[in-house]
Amino acid sequence: MTDISAKLVKELRVLTGAGMMDCKKALSDSNGNFDDAINWLRTKGLATAAKKSDRDAKEGLVCVKVKNNLGTIIEVNSETDFVARNDQFQSFVNALADLALEKNISLEELLKKTYPDSELSIHEKLNELVSTIGENLSIKRVKNISVKNGKVCSYIHNVVAPDLGRIGVLVGIEAEKIDENLDNISKQIAMHIAATSPISISKEDLSEDIIDKERNVYKSQAIDSGKPEKIIDKMVEGRLRKFFQEVCLYDQLFVIDNETKISDFLTKFSKENNNKVNISSFVRFQLGEEVTKE
Repeated sequence: MTDISAKLVKELRVLTGAGMMDCKKALSDSNGNFDDAINWLRTKGLATAAKKSDRDAKEGLVCVKVKNNLGTIIEVNSETDFVARNDQFQSFVNALADLALEKNISLEELLKKTYPDSELSIHEKLNELVSTIGENLSIKRVKNISVKNGKVCSYIHNVVAPDLGRIGVLVGIEAEKIDENLDNISKQIAMHIAATSPISISKEDLSEDIIDKERNVYKSQAIDSGKPEKIIDKMVEGRLRKFFQEVCLYDQLFVIDNETKISDFLTKFSKENNNKVNISSFVRFQLGEEVTKE
């Protein structure tokens, strides 16, 4: 008979939500093979977390946290909005965000951390919650930004609870001094990013692949419309400028007045406040959006 360790039984119990004795019997009958034990439990109708893992989880919460010059944003998904309003789920998401407040932490590194006041890893705690709450849950993504001099500002749209909502923004603003005026414009810019969803700070930050793709689309459209060849290039460049105004933060019109470009606003602010200011980074998470790997 295969010797089954208590640690292995515990891991199977956390993953599946099945009872301790059922997990022990599953491992024993499967000669200690973890995957076979999961299938054994599922066959017997005893596994819960494993069965729920195939169900779509597109609701949930986005959480933002800022500590000194470091900010973190994380998205954790559930199947229903009802669970997103569950105190236990919200506490879990808040705890994850606090643990993620480390520079350049990855999702894989976060999952290996120990959940507060327990001996479980984050991954194990997640599976325990799946069994307790009764829905598939997943930690989708996490991102941190920092500044050398200045501040990191956060913003939550569609707030469910403090620091929790459906859209979250972090913006890193480099500045020579931090004061009330900087605090005010930082929050306004974070709100702007939530509303407009830019994909880069400036057109210089856009990849050549994105620009070339847009240029080719506009050129094909101009050719198909039968425009004379001598004006096609001008048409394409005009449409590219409009594209930059839509997706590049510095080229967008500030939602505060819908007249001033963000770059011009920052230049004016820097001069009037004797405080050189620029945006060094930003990140925007919207709950349930498709994510393209970088």
